[in-house]
Amino acid sequence: MSSIDNLIASRYIEVEEDSEGVLQNLSYKNDEDFNFAYDIVDELAKKCPKKLAMIHVSNRGKLRRFTFSDMSRYSSKVANYLSFLGIKKGDRVMLVLKRNYQFWFAILALHKIGAIAIPTSEMLLKSDFEYRFKKARVDAVICTAVGNSSNEIDKAVKKYNGLKAKILVGSNKKGWRLFNKELKYFSDVYKRPVEENAIHGDDPSVMFFTSGTTSYPKIACHDFRYPLGHFVTAYYWHQVRPGSVHLAIADTGWAKALWGKIYGQWMSEATIFTDDFDNFDAKEILKMIETYKISSFCAPPTVYRVLVHLKLDGYDLSSLKSVTTAGEALNSEVLEKFRNKTGLTIHEGFGQSESTLMIGNIKGTEIRPGSMGKALPHYDLAIMRNDGTFADPGEVGEIVVNTKNGKPNGLFLGYLEDEEKTNSVWYDGYYHTGDTAYIDEDGYFWYCGRADDVIKSSGYRIGPYEIENEIMKLPYVRECAVTPVPDPIRGQTIKASIVLIDSVDGSDKLKNDIMKSLKANIASYKWPKVLEFTKELPKTISGKIRRKEIRLDSAREAEKKAEEVADEEKNEDAEK
Repeated sequence: MSSIDNLIASRYIEVEEDSEGVLQNLSYKNDEDFNFAYDIVDELAKKCPKKLAMIHVSNRGKLRRFTFSDMSRYSSKVANYLSFLGIKKGDRVMLVLKRNYQFWFAILALHKIGAIAIPTSEMLLKSDFEYRFKKARVDAVICTAVGNSSNEIDKAVKKYNGLKAKILVGSNKKGWRLFNKELKYFSDVYKRPVEENAIHGDDPSVMFFTSGTTSYPKIACHDFRYPLGHFVTAYYWHQVRPGSVHLAIADTGWAKALWGKIYGQWMSEATIFTDDFDNFDAKEILKMIETYKISSFCAPPTVYRVLVHLKLDGYDLSSLKSVTTAGEALNSEVLEKFRNKTGLTIHEGFGQSESTLMIGNIKGTEIRPGSMGKALPHYDLAIMRNDGTFADPGEVGEIVVNTKNGKPNGLFLGYLEDEEKTNSVWYDGYYHTGDTAYIDEDGYFWYCGRADDVIKSSGYRIGPYEIENEIMKLPYVRECAVTPVPDPIRGQTIKASIVLIDSVDGSDKLKNDIMKSLKANIASYKWPKVLEFTKELPKTISGKIRRKEIRLDSAREAEKKAEEVADEEKNEDAEK
């Protein structure tokens, strides 16, 4: 008997565990017509109607508690409401809902209808919405009244006439349907579609605009089986269990929210905690953990970089049993500092908007600081060289997914209506992630960077992570990014952009101290030639450092200097 046999998820997932409950293998069953809203949420409403699905704290501090019965009923009401507005199977509905609790009603409702949910950040502006409306051919938008999103959408729709409805959550506004006011008129019973309207496991259900670090954002399209891939994310990585309370620092506008704020957690029959804050405040988050007895916590590395500089012993964090991170590589120095302060080891993981968790330090894995962990059973991963051959242990290459025997649940269908871009990353039976790493002799993956982040200097291929990790060991450094700078002799040299903690000012002496530390701890070919202090690093909406932007700025600076040198040489020649 496995530890999941009493869960509704066991109807669709089979696991093999050892005697200590450590995952050995995983497979799927009965997933041909799987639909998370009906097969998990509605079934939980029957099994345990009064069980807490979500604890929600609004941006004004109002506390709400929603049971699985609530989620089932309200999602049916919204499904009836959206159907009344003309939303049908296959329609594309953008959700710009921040952390409003209505997001959960809406996405479940879209699953029930068979429509496609497009979670989107409320931070976007007119041009962002214009691009996304046209690229995804959006049929409707449900938007929060908090912030300026509705105004930006109003500007964007002047150049887009494809919307059946604009629906506003939270207040009244001319030209918008009023979600809260109109919803009350609709039934809380919605029958599962059948026959020609039946929803199948391989139908599209969710679309994410990727971070856009190397081009305009692409649209990664997922099917209705996608949530099943997140069971491992929650049960074995976050280590949530029935009745536990999970907090993920994630806005509903990006894929990480579906990793940590709905699918896997509810398949594990756990409770989600959501704080709909306007601005991130690490101290407030710590108070929430203390007050609501959060048992598992997931946040991007940037959050942990802030937390390790706080006096954590001033908070009661005894309820925390598991902490995790993903989004970009976690510096091992941050892991050690957090462990020393809390006794908790951060379990790193790796995945993309195009996937669920692929690599992770899951339950029972021995943590090796700096490693992402091991490949999960349902992903057949390898490290591939540029020539298509497989790398040896310790050799850096690209992380690829073997799909010759079929697409694993959790991996995307492809980029929406973009065969060229899909084929550029998915060919010869492998999906190419664009991320580089190496595997050690024991099967642990060690992240090196995006393929386009690799620095090529004097014949060396240098990943930024190792250098960043050494810089992060310095107590006065909050964040850093290592990127290439064009160099006429070496091809590229190395630049380190550094954000210092608030109490420290940058100086030439500090630069010298940093270089002394680096020269003592890393090989000479990895030494940065340029050190730059900055107030902040450019980031994507999802919090990842935009190294491409730093690279472009460096390239422009180098080009400008080259032009100045050329002008000086011309002037000197003229004087001669």
